[in-house]
Amino acid sequence: MKWAISRRAQQLTSSAIREILKVTERPEVISFAGGLPSPASFPVAAMEAAVARVFADNPQAALQYASTEGYLPLREFVAKRYNVGVERVLITTGSQQALDLIAKVMIDPGSPVLVETPSYLGALQAFSLFEPEFVSVPTDERGLLPDALTRELTHGARFLYALPNFQNPTGRRLPLERRQALIARAKELDLLIVEDDPYGELSYTGDQLPTLLSMNPDGVIYMGSFSKILAPGLRLGFVIAPPELHFKLCQAKQASDLHTPSFTQRLAYESVRDGLLERHIPTIRDLYGKQCEVMLDALTRHMPAGVTWNRPEGGMFIWVELPEGLDSMKILEEAVRRNVAYVPGAPFYAGAPRKNTLRLAFVTVPPERIEQGVTILGELFREAIAQASPQPRAA
Repeated sequence: MKWAISRRAQQLTSSAIREILKVTERPEVISFAGGLPSPASFPVAAMEAAVARVFADNPQAALQYASTEGYLPLREFVAKRYNVGVERVLITTGSQQALDLIAKVMIDPGSPVLVETPSYLGALQAFSLFEPEFVSVPTDERGLLPDALTRELTHGARFLYALPNFQNPTGRRLPLERRQALIARAKELDLLIVEDDPYGELSYTGDQLPTLLSMNPDGVIYMGSFSKILAPGLRLGFVIAPPELHFKLCQAKQASDLHTPSFTQRLAYESVRDGLLERHIPTIRDLYGKQCEVMLDALTRHMPAGVTWNRPEGGMFIWVELPEGLDSMKILEEAVRRNVAYVPGAPFYAGAPRKNTLRLAFVTVPPERIEQGVTILGELFREAIAQASPQPRAA
């Protein structure tokens, strides 16, 4: 039988990262591909105790349907943490659902949507389903360029999607002066900003810059997540939005899944209500900072001339650029044959991709395996550079 598939479904594509992760399930593969939090960072004991409290206090409610907006104590926890009214907070089933809800509420076919260059692949996927016209905003090694937001570039745009803190995929953090300039430009242009901030707490030194939300509460939709600071298996995120948009996001969520699971919301709240995050996040920062230094040191020692990379101040990723003319997607096939994986940079671009880029994730790989994997990549890139170089003619 020939099934009739919707035009929207016909346009669906698989995540390049998810496809690569299938290969990395082999134990011999050193994977720098998945942006997964380190299992060593999960507060297992604290969550075991929280499960016991959930079932001791009110097990029936934890297993019952609940309100679309989310478990009120958890919403109040988020509201206090970000200094906003609880009426603006919506709990979502992971921040990926937040992207989907925002797209449903804000995007019509052909709507201009501004995105950084490059940008988070999961957001591009979520938005693409609703057929926007992506408009790429220029960036440099310090992130988005506010001056690039001209009236011509932003004309008709539904929103600007931005990751100011340790961006996925580049690891860049937008400096304070650029945040201020970005908010000033957004106010001038009446431009809504969607601020995606799953990594903001992961500064290796613990220093934090103000959120865009705090600088313009009525002009920013803020997305947060418990995945990187608690556990991704909970699938818990949240959206903080202006009241009129909050209402529409709630309606979209009702149509999507009614509400995020009651049990996981209560489990998260019982885990964090006594200050767990203040005690736990510094251990994550320390772990990831050390892992990052191991990879940066290995890159310095093993990468050939012509290969460059950034030095992130936090987060989970290092962005690597190969010499122009090389294609990291093509090189990946040989890398996997040598039991090393990474994510090519091209899928992170909404427009013309830079094929000579790639993302390395370092937080789940032990130091000795980081050294081994980077050594292999250095050899592989050196070979690719040599093959791409013009060969001298014989006399």
